[in-house]
Amino acid sequence: MAIIIGVTGGSGSGKSSVTQAIMKYFAGESIMHLEQDAYYKNQDHLEFSERLKTNYDHPFAFDHDLFYEHLLALQAGNSIDIPIYDYAMHTRSKEVNHQEAKEVIVVEGILVLDDPRIRDLMAIKIYVDTDDDIRLARRILRDINERGRSVESVIDQYIQVVKPMHHQFIEPCKRYADIIVPEGGSNQVAIDLLTTKISSLLNK
Repeated sequence: MAIIIGVTGGSGSGKSSVTQAIMKYFAGESIMHLEQDAYYKNQDHLEFSERLKTNYDHPFAFDHDLFYEHLLALQAGNSIDIPIYDYAMHTRSKEVNHQEAKEVIVVEGILVLDDPRIRDLMAIKIYVDTDDDIRLARRILRDINERGRSVESVIDQYIQVVKPMHHQFIEPCKRYADIIVPEGGSNQVAIDLLTTKISSLLNK
């Protein structure tokens, strides 16, 4: 049965860098990375104007049922077709990514610990904990450089949606974590502990 590892934390916390460090350490092994962002709900039944109102930081934005079904399938050794989300159209693309099962599944996303069914599948639950001001600074840099956003729009979205959702839904998930990693992938001691633990599970 596959080992499922959950990596969560707020936007800009460094959860992606933790995931990348794990993936790099086990490069060449039977390991895969599954992003929760691929499982935003299909919204093609809604008018485009309604889709624009989507709060992507709320648990209701995710198709937890499909995510859970896919994790069960992978854990049983079956392949899946991962949805591809079209952010320009605010709904799922018609395309999918086919994924074969692996021995280790690293699941990453802001709310991977929110659903108890999904949480209970995980052998290790990791929460990446980073101060709000650092997360905001990282988000500003990312959204300006990668998404063509303005500083004003990023800050407005952060204040109106991202920060309230973080404190209401994401940060409370910290209590479910087995390991809390301050500052993300730059915390080499935490990365070493994680990779050692994952190695021990693989060798059982």
